[in-house]
Order: sequence, then structure tokens, then C-alpha cells
Amino acid sequence: MELRHLRYFITVAEELNFSKAALKLYTAQPSLSQQIKDLEDEIGVKLLNRTKRKVELTEEGAIFLEQARLTIAQAEKAVRLAREAHLSKQQILKIGFITTAEVRVFPKILPNLRMLYPNIKVDLQILNGVDHYRALKKGDLDIIFSRQPFDDPEIANFVVLQDTLALFLAKQHPLATLETIPLQALNEVDLIMSKASAYGIMNQAILAFFKQHNIQPHIEEKTENMVENIAAIEQGMSCSILPQYLDPFIKLDQIAVRPLECELPPLNLFISYRKNNLSFPMQKLLELLHEHFEFKSA
Repeated sequence: MELRHLRYFITVAEELNFSKAALKLYTAQPSLSQQIKDLEDEIGVKLLNRTKRKVELTEEGAIFLEQARLTIAQAEKAVRLAREAHLSKQQILKIGFITTAEVRVFPKILPNLRMLYPNIKVDLQILNGVDHYRALKKGDLDIIFSRQPFDDPEIANFVVLQDTLALFLAKQHPLATLETIPLQALNEVDLIMSKASAYGIMNQAILAFFKQHNIQPHIEEKTENMVENIAAIEQGMSCSILPQYLDPFIKLDQIAVRPLECELPPLNLFISYRKNNLSFPMQKLLELLHEHFEFKSA
């Protein structure tokens, strides 16, 4: 018995008409009839009752039809998985990212990507002081998770999520006694900001917010990353405006997180990739992203 015998039988059983089934299968009716007869002879039971007026499934035929469909579906799945494994073999997916993607995106998609397609090698490169646009255009990166889109007709840009900002400060800081921080209380307060280029967009948004509301804190731009921001806050009386998603990961008794009375601007997380990049790893990554995030055009 071959898979084609099962496909022939399934088509006849669905059409209940040998002529229609033969047309659908691009074969001659006498040949189709002989194939079904050979199948019945091989398994030793009658699957179809045939008369000049109609074709009907026997009770045995109905049971065989259900199992034949399962067999074909399983065979097709085996072929698909084998082809996908072949396509993914030795392929590399190069991802450039900022911290928020590592915390809020990757845990939802990378474990599934590695489990479903173990032959895809994921190369993660944190975006810090590199020319992201040129790396993407040259193919040194396949996809970028960053704070800004790229104005290029060959590059697709989508917003996948937004981060909210909040004020992080030591619990012994005088402002920590307040549930919500008045804007004017930030005047002359010591505020730490990272000098690393990776946080440039966030810094610009914060400074624009201060200018809009006529707030003039004492800014100390001395840290390289947000971990250093937290450490500096913990050790002294300085504050820092950081993405609120950090809160559950800090869990330090010495740190308090407070909203401002006026909502801080949200920060978009963009994905950017070349539109002509139709590689198998990219297709599978985008499928997983679509499952967990709502894409919004940039």
C-alpha cells in the first residue's frame, strides 16, 4: 500500500463519484477504479458500495477514511518538518538589540525558536556604539530592536511595544516618602543619566520633557548603563529616570520607584529589518513575534 492509494481513496470517498474524483486527481476513471479495487484486495475488506447510480462508503470504509486522513496528515507533517530542518541547517540569525528587548521580548520568543528550530544559530549583539543602520544594510545584522526607525524604503520598521518611564530613587531620599512626585520637586534634584550612546533616544525624550515643563534638575551624566544607574542610586541621594520594566528585576530594599504627577513620554521599541530578507530564520522569527506582539507601522 502506498500513500497515493490513500489519496485516491480519500478523494473518491469525499466526492462519492468516480468521474469527479478522476478529474480531481488528473487520472482516468478506469485506472482510478482499478486502484481502489487493488486497495480493497490488499486490505481484504470492501470500502465502497458501487452501483450504476451511486457510490457509498461501507462501515469499514468510513473507519478506513478517518485513519487514512490521519495518515496523510502525519506524512505531510513529516515532510514539512524535514524540509524545515534542512532549510534551517547551519543558518544564523543575527539580532542587534537594546536591553528592553532582552528583558521584555526575547524570553517570549527565543526559547520557542530554539526548541522548534534547533539548527538555527542565534547571534545576539547588544547595540552600543555601532552604526546600526549600516550593519543592517550590509547584512551584518538581520533584525534590530532599537528606539528609532530607519528612513529607508528597503527597510521595514514596526513598533512592537512601548516602555513607560518612572523615577528611581533611594528609599532614604526625601522624595521617596511621596507616592507621586510633583514636577517642581525635581528642580535642583541630583539626577543620573547614562552617557552611553545606546540610551541617547531615552535621554533626549527626558530632556525634552524637562524643557517642556520648565524643570531644571542637576544632571550627572556619568554612568555607562542602567545597572550602574541603579548602583549609584543605591549608594547615594541621586535619582534616575528609567524604564519601569526594571522594577520587578531589581527587588532591592534600598530602591523606590515613583511615578511623576505628569506622565513621562513613552518609549517605543522598534524592530527594523530588510524587506528583501526572506531567509528561513527571519520568517520563523517574525512568525513568533506576531504571535506575541501587535505590530504597529512606524
